[in-house]
Amino acid sequence: MLLDLIKIFIPALLAFTIGIGITPVLSHYLYTHKMWKKRPGKGSETPLFNQLHQTRETGTPRMGGIVIWLSAALAIFGVYAAGAFFTTSLFSKLDFLSRDQTWIPLLALLIGAGIGWIDDLLEIRGNGGYRAGGLSLTKRLLIVCIVGISAGIWFHFKLDVSAVFLPFTGPFYLGWLIIPLFTLVMLAVYSGGIIDGIDGLAGGIFAVIFGAYGAIAFFQNQINLSAFCAAVLGGILAFLWFNIPPARFYMSETGSMALTLCISIVAFMTDSLGEGEGISVLLLIAFPLFVTSASVIAQKFYKKFLGRKLLIISPLHHHFEALGWPSYKVTMRYWILSVMLALLGVILTLVS
Repeated sequence: MLLDLIKIFIPALLAFTIGIGITPVLSHYLYTHKMWKKRPGKGSETPLFNQLHQTRETGTPRMGGIVIWLSAALAIFGVYAAGAFFTTSLFSKLDFLSRDQTWIPLLALLIGAGIGWIDDLLEIRGNGGYRAGGLSLTKRLLIVCIVGISAGIWFHFKLDVSAVFLPFTGPFYLGWLIIPLFTLVMLAVYSGGIIDGIDGLAGGIFAVIFGAYGAIAFFQNQINLSAFCAAVLGGILAFLWFNIPPARFYMSETGSMALTLCISIVAFMTDSLGEGEGISVLLLIAFPLFVTSASVIAQKFYKKFLGRKLLIISPLHHHFEALGWPSYKVTMRYWILSVMLALLGVILTLVS
């Protein structure tokens, strides 16, 4: 037990330390090269959003998510290298880079990071409009679909996953339908990445989510997966250190895509593979992500079919800002709600 805890805590501490160390260098580069949007807001059709955010979106660099995935990756490969070099020491016992638990979520993290980085770079170098130079929504969703289908095929045919576990019920067999379910879950989680809209909000939410799934993996004796989640959590906390108001940089797509693709994989790995309910509790643990994307869908539905707006402005966290809540109050209340729901999700997996 003690060795398992050390195996989990060390990657978190190492990733956090690396993240704190690399941030000054990254921050200097981002500011020197003016890696931010050249014009604020989403365009003339959203004056309220522009009014709320015009002082935030220019002058503050994007690509802050690099801190998260780079520090996590360096910590993961650092522990692996130490274990490979010191084969007879404690380091070899701390290595958690494994084919059965770690490689797939790590690959998802790096794929999302790379695609998101390209999107951020294109947007920064675009002509200044919202998503002017970045990848279109259709292209990004197509990429997420491809990743989801590929991962679903791998889980079904290579790992023999054909069911999801339901709390207090047991396995619900889907057969090959696990592949479209995998894709839909990944799309739903990815859509919640738009929560990256207020200083510190997304970082805190993702920290809670990865912390919760790290705990679930630990209690299911998936120690390597738990250590992986801890490494990502350490990277997120390092990012959050510099992202609390006033934010030094934004997570942007390279961070949000990396984390949403990764957590989708982790949720499935803590389901039937770990004899747990990782997918069933995802709705609770990642509720802030789902309610954020749902608020956008509901707003569009109301405007198109009812001719009026449901919210003053969407997503939901901006609606609260428009009501007069200070941004820090929105962030802190989201954090509190996220922690409570995550605890409920973890408890549910333990008692069922």
